Amino acid sequence: MARCDEGYHCDVCGLDVELIVDSELYLRYILGEILLEAMHRHSERHIRCNPSIAQFIVDPLFDPVTCEGPFAKSELPADYVASEEQRITRGWRRLQAIPTLGLSIPEYPLHITPDT
Repeated sequence: MARCDEGYHCDVCGLDVELIVDSELYLRYILGEILLEAMHRHSERHIRCNPSIAQFIVDPLFDPVTCEGPFAKSELPADYVASEEQRITRGWRRLQAIPTLGLSIPEYPLHITPDT
């Protein structure tokens, strides 16, 4: 069975990633970390199943996630943590809005500039 026929299973927990708003793959696409034409080659995960990214989402609608080990926020420089919190939270908020924006997939990514 082709991957598209099976749905998208989380590489970590094995459950279906049923909603785009829970997709770490689409979050990374929105952040510009993955190109559209390369998405099919990347694994899917729930955002919460990847604590190294989820820990940087700071929003009252997102229950905080703690990452252990050398990639924990507590082990990283404060300026890097602040920058990642801003960047990844902004991407997560965009991801949450995607179902209501009426955009085509190529329009999903944020256009991040030094001033935004």
